[in-house]
Amino acid sequence: MTDKELIHLTIGKARALLGKREISARELTEAHLKRIEERDQDVHAYLEVFDDALLQADAADLRRRDIEVSEAPPLLGIPLAIKDNILIEGKKAGAASKILEGYTATYDATVTKKLRDTGAVFLGRTNMDEFALGGSTENSAYGLTRNPYDETRVAGGTSGGSAAAVAGDMAMAALGSDTGGSVRNPASFCGVVGLKPTYGAVSRFGLIAAASSLDQIGPLAKTVTDAEILFEVIRGVDPLDSTSIEKNTYPARSGLRRIGIPRSLFARAGEGLDNSVNQLFENAADRLEKLGFEILDIEIKTLESALASYYIINFAEVSSNLARFDGVRYGLYREGKDGIDDYETTRGEGFGAEARRRIILGTYVLSAGYYDAYYGKATALRERLTRELREVLGDVDCIATPTMPTPAFRIGEKSDPVSLYLEDVFTVPGNLTGMPAISVPMGKVEDEGTMLPVGIQFMAAHGAESVLFDIGKRFLGEVQ
Repeated sequence: MTDKELIHLTIGKARALLGKREISARELTEAHLKRIEERDQDVHAYLEVFDDALLQADAADLRRRDIEVSEAPPLLGIPLAIKDNILIEGKKAGAASKILEGYTATYDATVTKKLRDTGAVFLGRTNMDEFALGGSTENSAYGLTRNPYDETRVAGGTSGGSAAAVAGDMAMAALGSDTGGSVRNPASFCGVVGLKPTYGAVSRFGLIAAASSLDQIGPLAKTVTDAEILFEVIRGVDPLDSTSIEKNTYPARSGLRRIGIPRSLFARAGEGLDNSVNQLFENAADRLEKLGFEILDIEIKTLESALASYYIINFAEVSSNLARFDGVRYGLYREGKDGIDDYETTRGEGFGAEARRRIILGTYVLSAGYYDAYYGKATALRERLTRELREVLGDVDCIATPTMPTPAFRIGEKSDPVSLYLEDVFTVPGNLTGMPAISVPMGKVEDEGTMLPVGIQFMAAHGAESVLFDIGKRFLGEVQ
């Protein structure tokens, strides 16, 4: 096969060809490395391409030679990209921040170990918003990532490098992390599939924390089937993560799948919801009806306040988690006049503007005089939203919305941080409640003469990833 044919393969097709010995892991990896060399100088999806990728591929080929086809692990020889906040033993990991410059991981994240055990090939670590704070990958300390569809636009964030690597055929699939939409946002902007699993379904051990009660590692892939393959490998309880959970079976429903649409939220989104995205979503809803789904209008009152609740909790947890980066134990160190000045100088130079903003605001909402007024109310609203969504998802199988209210915007267009925060209106409920959600491509819209991909999001009850995979596959025509 040609290099062009190899980089366009899905995981499912590549597995079949590898099993028949029609291609090798080395050929597959070489093709992707060549593609990275050709494309990534413009896109900047990767912070580092690993120099041992071909050695990993050769090891996968040797392993395959010594086992039966039926015994081959699901990702043996499959080249993947890993977000820069997920630890790989012996490799640098910096969460795209100067504060961790030069840090080398001394152990594998649980997801990394699972991928390594199944024989995956790690191509490199991908760019991201610093400490997963942002929504466009413009906040990386090492330069922004550009959208493969239009290099004047953002790739989304915070997992923009991972999404751009998959969309640009520079990896077969990738891992990202999702705190408030950080997998689904770039999946929508870059026209790929992105899954945020149920909170706890995938171990967070070895993930550099941003907001611990919101963070979840998830896959980005070319198809829903590929995302499912990757998810099944990385999921499962982990004794090193007390929040991880056993695989639970979602009770199957008989009859038609029912999909709820909170159109009242669209109206409240106001001018933030792009007309062309809204129209494409309505077309997608019609298409779902033709596929045999029952579409119902639903009302969830607390969704209107979810964004404010999310950001208060996010700021508070970010402030707490980033307190450990002080230059004393590891990472960047800048000497000042005294101990306090060492600390202030190191953190001032080591953290970017968005990280500093969230640390300051998080410290404020956690302070004695404002804790009850802000953080206390935000957590109470979070619990209420969870109860409401559980009740609604007792009547419908999933909730559908656009993933993002707009297509990918131009680099620098959202310089006002509040305008960027408002982009998360549809994605944050999944993180606040811990419920799984998936973004799949629903088509393209024209913006200033350029056709740009946008996604549709499906959110389901805790543990109901199987529902999301079923609906996503049928929507994209992966199954009949």
